[in-house]
Amino acid sequence: MRKRTLLLAAAVTTGLLTALPATAATAAPSGLDGDINGDGYRDTVVAAPLAKVAGKSKAGYVAVVYGSSSGPNTGKRQIISQDTAGIPGVPESGDYFGDRVTTGDLDGDGYTDIVVGVHGERIGSTDDFGVLTVLWGGANGVESGTDVSSPLPEYRSELGWSVATGDFDGDGATDLAAVNLASPELNIFKGPLTRTGKAAALTGIDTNEQTGINADRITSGDVTGDGRTDLLVMGQEEYSGGYRTRSVLYKGSASGLTPGAKVAGGYASVIGDVNKDGYGDIVTGNFMEKSTDEPNGGLGGAIIVTYGASGGLSTRTPVRITQDTANVPGASEKNDAFGWSLDAGDTNGDGYTDIAVGVAEEDLGSKRDAGSVVVLRGSSSGLTGTGSKSFTQDTTNVPGTAESYDYFGHSVLLTDASKDNRAELVVGARGENDGAGSVWTLRGTASGITATGAKSFGSATVGGASGLAYFGDVLAG
Repeated sequence: MRKRTLLLAAAVTTGLLTALPATAATAAPSGLDGDINGDGYRDTVVAAPLAKVAGKSKAGYVAVVYGSSSGPNTGKRQIISQDTAGIPGVPESGDYFGDRVTTGDLDGDGYTDIVVGVHGERIGSTDDFGVLTVLWGGANGVESGTDVSSPLPEYRSELGWSVATGDFDGDGATDLAAVNLASPELNIFKGPLTRTGKAAALTGIDTNEQTGINADRITSGDVTGDGRTDLLVMGQEEYSGGYRTRSVLYKGSASGLTPGAKVAGGYASVIGDVNKDGYGDIVTGNFMEKSTDEPNGGLGGAIIVTYGASGGLSTRTPVRITQDTANVPGASEKNDAFGWSLDAGDTNGDGYTDIAVGVAEEDLGSKRDAGSVVVLRGSSSGLTGTGSKSFTQDTTNVPGTAESYDYFGHSVLLTDASKDNRAELVVGARGENDGAGSVWTLRGTASGITATGAKSFGSATVGGASGLAYFGDVLAG
């Protein structure tokens, strides 16, 4: 329940949140996407939604690990929960704070903010569930938090089930999209948002009525290359035999989001320009085995690349990639979960976007569901298996040892935290150490991701609680 009055914090100080090294408050923020404290380095958000907070199990928190010339720097970090002064709400068992996270500059001040979809939060004694908590970035990092307070949908059923940000109408302000399991399923909060939680306007979109696809997961990016953000909506579509996974691209326009073409369904997605033609390409991941209900699945899972174009989608035939695709490491085996997680970034600085694919349930010998990550390289011909690499905890120079049920690759993030124009690979393994969870960082180089110099850290490293936490369950940046 939302019981605690928000205490606005003008700045981060010792005792409010994890203290940070002093930052020159007079320096102009970088305005870089993913830079929460404005120092020119992208920062990494790590969620631990099952962590115990204030004695409440599975209350959850998010950690911010700030970027530096050497990548994510665990010595410069914050932990934010509903027990943090200046953050609304109180920790309760089963809140899972942090299991839905995205980032974006919602108030237009040049600092990236964090949005936490607290979809299971009950609102007082009503039947409404779900709040959207914004953690506001500033010169000293996260400085305060606010729940989006108005306007709000009439009914809330797990509002914040999925969240994404982008400038959907091209007016220069960042908007917030949030799935609300009540109808309308998709809510667009027009930016900019104020630090009191007010949006400029609210638009509800019933995606099921418009397209036949319910809104379950959403991903933002510019597919059409017009400078407006488009939104991929993933969900279920009814057909004669039941329901099957399906997605639809909502295109950004001056009047907001409008429904476009349908594309491959799945349970994970990312948008990135893998062939460097100026249009974002849609990559959907379906870790399920192929069936009538899962037409885009495959033995061990599959990803589908649907290429972007000025009108929305290219006439080029979508490309399906599995671990049986030429030059992709490994082999397609039942229940590998290839495509469990996805992210996009340029790992070698050649201008082509590469794709990290989590294979969270990959067996390594007798080690069941140990997990792996495959990095596929973008090129002028698009995404292929050529030059791809695979990493596990048994890869030379990767810290730790692969064990059953680690789920290495449960989450992946490609982000240039070191400001060298090459994305680092960040990997989460929620099952590490009996569910405590851990995160690994691997550097980008001229030849792509390397395990040399790889690092790992867990909840205790950043000052979080020990024990069951699922640290690394969700990554954002």
